[in-house]
Amino acid sequence: MRFFSLFLSLVITIIASPALADTIVGAPVEWGTNLQDAASPTAEHIRDFHNLLLWIISSITLFVLLLLIYVVLRFNKKANPKPAKFSHNILIEVIWTVVPIVILIIIVIPSMKLLYFTDRTENPEMTLKITGYQWYWGYEYPDHDDINFLSYMVPDDEIDTAKNQTRLLSTDNVVVLPIDTNIALQVTAADVIHAFALPALGIKIDAIPGRLNETWVRINKPGIYYGQCSELCGKDHSYMPIEIRAVTKEEFEAWTIKAKDEFTSLWPQDKINLEFAYLQDQ
Repeated sequence: MRFFSLFLSLVITIIASPALADTIVGAPVEWGTNLQDAASPTAEHIRDFHNLLLWIISSITLFVLLLLIYVVLRFNKKANPKPAKFSHNILIEVIWTVVPIVILIIIVIPSMKLLYFTDRTENPEMTLKITGYQWYWGYEYPDHDDINFLSYMVPDDEIDTAKNQTRLLSTDNVVVLPIDTNIALQVTAADVIHAFALPALGIKIDAIPGRLNETWVRINKPGIYYGQCSELCGKDHSYMPIEIRAVTKEEFEAWTIKAKDEFTSLWPQDKINLEFAYLQDQ
C-alpha cells in the first residue's frame, strides 16, 4: 500500500506539472536527476558539453569495468596457476599514454570554446548590475533611468500560492528582463563573497567586494527562473534566492515605465553610502 501511494503521488505530480510549466520554467523539481531545461544559448552549450563528458566518462568506466572483469577471470590463481614473469609491454604503454592525451584534447577544445562564449557579449543591448549583500540582492538598471531595488526572500508565512510563489525561492521584488536580448550582467558584492547562480540560464559567477565581474545572458523563452547564492556567505546563505521573470520586449518596456515610479527611490541612501564606504576601505 505504501508503494502504491508513492506511485500515485508521482503520477499526480507528472500530470499536474504542465500547469506550472507555462510560468515557472527554471526551477528545481522533485526527483530531478538531470540539468534544468536550458533557456539560454549559454545553458544549451553547457548542456551539450555535459552530455559529451557523460559519454566519455561512461565509456571509460565501462572499459575499466570490463578490463577488471577480464583480469579477474583470466589471471586468477585457479585459471593461471603459473604466472608469467614480465614487466613491460611497449605497445600497451604507448596506448595508455596516447589515449588519455587524445581524450584530453577532445575535452579541452569545446571546453575553451565554451569558456570564451560565456565570458561576455560584444554588443549588449542592456545592462543589469547585481550586488550581493548579507543576505539579499540589489539590482540596478543603468540603461533605464537607474531603476534599482533590493530583493529579499518571501517569508514562509507570506507565500502566496495563487501567484505560484515557491518557498525559499520567491522574492518580494522580482527581476524583470526581456527575452531575445543580449544582456550584460555586472556582478559585485558589498560585504563578503557571494555567487550569483541561475542553472536554467547557465549563469554562475562570483560576486566579490571591490571587483566587478561580468558575464551575459540571452533568455530564450518567457517564464520564471529561480537561482540562489552558491557561495557560503554566512548564516543566512541559504535564504538569499534569485527570481527572474522573463517577458517579451513590449512587456518589459511597459514594466520599466511603472518601475521608474516604484523603484527609483526604493533603495535607501544610507545603504548606498554604506556600500561605497565599504569599497573605499578595501
